[in-house]
Amino acid sequence: MKILVSDPLSPEGIKILKEDFTVEEKPGLSAQEIISIIGEYEGLVVRSGTKVTAEIIEAAVNLKVIGRAGVGVDNIDVDKATEKGIIVLNAPEGNTISAAEHSIAMMLALARNIPAATCSLKNKEWKRSKFMGVELYNKVLG
Repeated sequence: MKILVSDPLSPEGIKILKEDFTVEEKPGLSAQEIISIIGEYEGLVVRSGTKVTAEIIEAAVNLKVIGRAGVGVDNIDVDKATEKGIIVLNAPEGNTISAAEHSIAMMLALARNIPAATCSLKNKEWKRSKFMGVELYNKVLG
């Protein structure tokens, strides 16, 4: 199976694909460029950068599967893919750890008034007592 990867993927992901498939990485292609070459491929792997439109799917005469490396498939015309018998799948838990870490970072930033303190410093002001915030120690979330 020949797979087109049209958005940047982690080297680990590419390595796994290459164990069983012929993989061509071509990030940054325009929709017209994808349309002109998609007929050569049985698989397409995208992230959020590539919009898999009905026109791309129509040109994909050999395509059997579209894989979304990430959450959601809002950048893929799922109805058109289904109509053409193309399987669409995603990796809904692919960013779970990143999302959890980001949530914790945002809680810490808000608890310690980091956004407001940053604005204050950019304005060449510093009112330390105004930006002390609260400790999260012994607090319960939820």
